[in-house]
Amino acid sequence: MATTDLDPKSPFPGPGSTTGTSGLVAGSGDVAPASFVVNVPGLADAELEPEPLDPEQIVSGDPVVTGKVLWESPDGRQIRGIWQITPGVVTDTEANELFVVVSGRATIDVEGGRVLEVGPGDACVLREGDRTRWTVHETLRKAYHISL
Repeated sequence: MATTDLDPKSPFPGPGSTTGTSGLVAGSGDVAPASFVVNVPGLADAELEPEPLDPEQIVSGDPVVTGKVLWESPDGRQIRGIWQITPGVVTDTEANELFVVVSGRATIDVEGGRVLEVGPGDACVLREGDRTRWTVHETLRKAYHISL
């Protein structure tokens, strides 16, 4: 695995960072700094935990969702983490989110808006309340920041 350290007791950024600050993963009781680095290539191999997917969201296929929260603000309104979904078609109502695709491909159809094609290296912004339909072509993994 690359330099990212996802152990909840270990600070990130990973080795080699020159930020001079560190934040801890959610649940550690510490607040992440305003600025920090997460090594995105290292996220490709991170172990993720199962996350429930409401069966009513599944349009087709048998998609499975996994993820890991890397940090959450004390008030729960800011969340940073990794999320993954296997191929299939699902619907969702979005929060304010910025994400970068680490691996995989998907088409995100925003109701009343654009159709977004995302793949490795793409950064995407979704607005709170956007109703979306995700067609996941290849297992998609993303690093995200959500503002609630």
